Amino acid sequence: MKNFKNKNAVITGAGSGIGRALALSFASRGANVAISDVNEEGLNETAKLAQEKGVKVFKKVFDVSSNEAFINFANEVKEMLGDADVVINNAGITHKPIPLNTLSKEQFEKIMNINFWGMVYGTQAFLPQLKKSETTAVANVSSVFGLVGMPYQGAYVASKFAIRGYTEALASEMKQLSPKLQVHSIHPGGIKTNIAHSTEGATEAEKKQMAQTFKITADQAAAIIVKGIEKNSFRILIGSDAKALDMVTRISPFKLFNYGVQKLLKRNAQANS
Repeated sequence: MKNFKNKNAVITGAGSGIGRALALSFASRGANVAISDVNEEGLNETAKLAQEKGVKVFKKVFDVSSNEAFINFANEVKEMLGDADVVINNAGITHKPIPLNTLSKEQFEKIMNINFWGMVYGTQAFLPQLKKSETTAVANVSSVFGLVGMPYQGAYVASKFAIRGYTEALASEMKQLSPKLQVHSIHPGGIKTNIAHSTEGATEAEKKQMAQTFKITADQAAAIIVKGIEKNSFRILIGSDAKALDMVTRISPFKLFNYGVQKLLKRNAQANS
């Protein structure tokens, strides 16, 4: 997909971070944008910045874990802008490091409902529109934790592996059913976004510490994603950590697992000292 001018790009979780950076990146390329978030203040700011690019902007505050809300959003996007050309399911939350056996059912379900089901609902709601145009794209944001099962992040890992699996299955199906629809699986490493500040169960000090470990900016991540869509790269890896994890998991996943455990335990020990 080489040209985004006059196309319609849909981005969830656009109130801040990668979502906002993506909205502004597409708007800078002449695309109209339909954006959503649960944070109305952040979403309004993104909309204002995108409108300054001279494109049409449609915004909607809703929870992506609601299938009905997503269907309504898709219908409204079609009415306000026309059929979607690019859909990026970006909205997501994480949780603080915690053993799986102490993670509550409610916490686990909240992570899965937003991260996984939100992505499924978004994809399904917009697929009928995406299939109509000549060249379209759907991109689902997984994570480096969708490449390897790291300890103490069980619910988040499960949601991101599920996103990756769904997206790989979708890509295989679309090659037969709708060959002109591009499908992308996005795997960011440590990105400086607000996801650390929406960490379930974490204290403010813990959120601040997690945010300080992230290196790549949201703008840099968005640029890599847009380039990946332009090149029609199925797996879009963001950051040296994502590239390294992807390579090692293909060669020796067991060694990577042991390395990940030791590194995380060391980091937790330093944080608690």
